[in-house]
Amino acid sequence: MDIEEDIRSLQLESAEDNNGMVNPEDGRPEEVEKSDKMDEDPKQEVEAQDVEPEPKVKDKEIHPVQEEEEEPETTKRHLNVVFIGHVDAGKSTTGGQILFLSGQVDERTIQKYEKEAKDKSRESWYMAYIMDTNEEERVKGKTVEVGRAHFETETTRFTILDAPGHKSYVPNMISGASQADIGVLVISARKGEFETGYERGGQTREHVQLAKTLGVAKLLVVVNKMDEPTVQWSKERYDEIESKMVPFLKQSGYNVKKDVLFLPISGLAGTNMKTRVDKSVCPWWNGPCLFEALDAIEVPPRDPKGPFRMPIIDKFKDMGTVVMGKVESGSVREGDSLLVMPNKDQVKVVAIFIDEDRVKRAGPGENLRIRLSGVEEEDIVTGFVLSSVANPIPAVTEFVAQLVILELLDNAIFTAGYKAVLHIHSVVEECEIVELLQQIDTKTRKPLKKKVLFVKNGAVVVCRVQVNNSICIEKFSDFPQLGRFTLRTEGKNCCRGKSDWSVSL
Repeated sequence: MDIEEDIRSLQLESAEDNNGMVNPEDGRPEEVEKSDKMDEDPKQEVEAQDVEPEPKVKDKEIHPVQEEEEEPETTKRHLNVVFIGHVDAGKSTTGGQILFLSGQVDERTIQKYEKEAKDKSRESWYMAYIMDTNEEERVKGKTVEVGRAHFETETTRFTILDAPGHKSYVPNMISGASQADIGVLVISARKGEFETGYERGGQTREHVQLAKTLGVAKLLVVVNKMDEPTVQWSKERYDEIESKMVPFLKQSGYNVKKDVLFLPISGLAGTNMKTRVDKSVCPWWNGPCLFEALDAIEVPPRDPKGPFRMPIIDKFKDMGTVVMGKVESGSVREGDSLLVMPNKDQVKVVAIFIDEDRVKRAGPGENLRIRLSGVEEEDIVTGFVLSSVANPIPAVTEFVAQLVILELLDNAIFTAGYKAVLHIHSVVEECEIVELLQQIDTKTRKPLKKKVLFVKNGAVVVCRVQVNNSICIEKFSDFPQLGRFTLRTEGKNCCRGKSDWSVSL
């Protein structure tokens, strides 16, 4: 109301000035006319004034929305890339080099990291400092949490997920791989380092198996440290590594010809990453560089019109409750009403952020931060799922699944009562096998008729799984990414599985 009164008084003053200038002799009649029009003119003039600036305001408000509507056609495609591999293979260094080469990190910052690494007597670690941001990671030289960064090429926006390689932090690696579309398996070519990662119990093997289990369909195998004095871009060493990895990748379920690409790089020097390696350095390599290989990978099929699903990987307070996660299905807009499952809390979307940019809407495959109203931060747990109200994700404490027994602990048998830790999307939950329903013949893929009481390594079995707390899970055939999981016991992967159907609460 105060603003309206101010506008009216300004209009009246301008009207007086104008009238005084036009008719200096007829002062009083003008004033009489004004007093007669006091009830009408100001309103009319205010309305006229209000109408005039409105298009400008509308232009300002509508313009970004129009851009937003055109955005899906003009924006680059988006891919989530997880860097996996044995500890010290050079994952963080390669990730840091990518950010430097793509212009995300300036020369001055690199110089600062070089000095910091030199002060710690770790000169070759400076590139890893771009990805490993906390002090514990820098002192130990080991990634602990999943590092996250963004870079772009001419055709694609990438989100880098830098997974830890140490066996103590495999649960964190699982969290990173569950958000990824494609994987970059980093292997060290240095004598002894490849062998350590590849032999039984090495993280190269475990990470490949987990990546396949968690739905990472495409794999770039980068043979790193090719400039190392024990290697010196040797074709024999590269071929040796490839010949050992191919059978294992096939055994893990990858179609090597279609879904896997090998290429040599030097993460520390940045060779064969943004531009192809010079023939004087590596005369035998005729394939693409890393950026070209990443650009050539096809985006996996996604359904922007499906029911909304976003597993929550993190939450914090920032002018309200903010949740983070990757959209697995559907689209979200500002103002949408959603459910936080399994608690069924109804929430409203206040703001959506991709990287640091606020957007009006986002589709599947995007890593988002969403500000919500209607729920407190302490009421949300990692593993909850933001879900559409009309078609919410099922919340269960028991479900039926098909399991492949990979590697049980020594002398262990898999039977009813077997306990393990279940990892599915961002959920980590203790579980128990309550009943074995049927064993599947691995050759015919059909159920065996005899009743099954226990199974051993290599078997495929359908069983009933029970968890302590309600979790969100989908039927594998409907939502593969929310229906595939892995079971771990005492720090080792023992089974991989997919949900056949769910028993709702």
